[in-house]
Amino acid sequence: MDAFLSALIPDSLGILPALLLIAASVLTSALTAALGLGGGIAMLAALGLALPVPALIPVHGVVQLGSNAGRALLQRRHAEWRLIWPFLAGSVLGAALGARFVVALPEALLKTGLGLFILIMIWTKMPAMKLGAQRLLFGFVGLFSTFLTMFFGATGPFVATFVGPALAERRQVIGTHAVMMTAQHLFKVVAFVAVGFAFADWLAFLVAMVVAGFIGTALGTRILKGLKEENFRLGFRLAVSLLALDLLRRGATLLFA
Repeated sequence: MDAFLSALIPDSLGILPALLLIAASVLTSALTAALGLGGGIAMLAALGLALPVPALIPVHGVVQLGSNAGRALLQRRHAEWRLIWPFLAGSVLGAALGARFVVALPEALLKTGLGLFILIMIWTKMPAMKLGAQRLLFGFVGLFSTFLTMFFGATGPFVATFVGPALAERRQVIGTHAVMMTAQHLFKVVAFVAVGFAFADWLAFLVAMVVAGFIGTALGTRILKGLKEENFRLGFRLAVSLLALDLLRRGATLLFA
């Protein structure tokens, strides 16, 4: 049995760490399916403990692509395409710009500024907007967040800052955010394929992680159905706020290092 598992797992990753990461994929996907976000950063932290640095972001991209795609599939009836289409159009432009330009931004200021922006936006009531203005806004969110994700990974909370207040029902929030993040992670994976990352070496492990993530997504979706709307909204805001505070912490650490 050990020999069989060893044949499926890359040499740089042991059997026990691989099994623990597969279990973590279930838990983090369940968290994201229930509250909308949080699991991606938790998964990145877990992968960072076991994976070699060159494989960390590409592997995380595939795992999150699978997790978000599963959530989008289960909540597809609730996704608000009137917001998704302009977001996708902006994302294509953002990816094209990010691929053409090498941008060097001060990481400490970027993390601090983004953390403060998210905290302000998530606890501020957004004014009512006409459909045309909403589409324009989400086109910009798609452009900026996809451009940002080329060199900075915390775009999930940024996108959630706009999706949450724009939609009235929790399943709309989860489904719409899932489709948007699926598109972004797909762009990432395509970029890593283009630069020649050897995904084939990780194929069996990635399949196991994606399957485990779908199981977690199904469990989290059941939890979501049982949540009251006001409890979801509070949990959603708290989850976004915790991630924003972590951005502030990391930014301050870099500023005062």
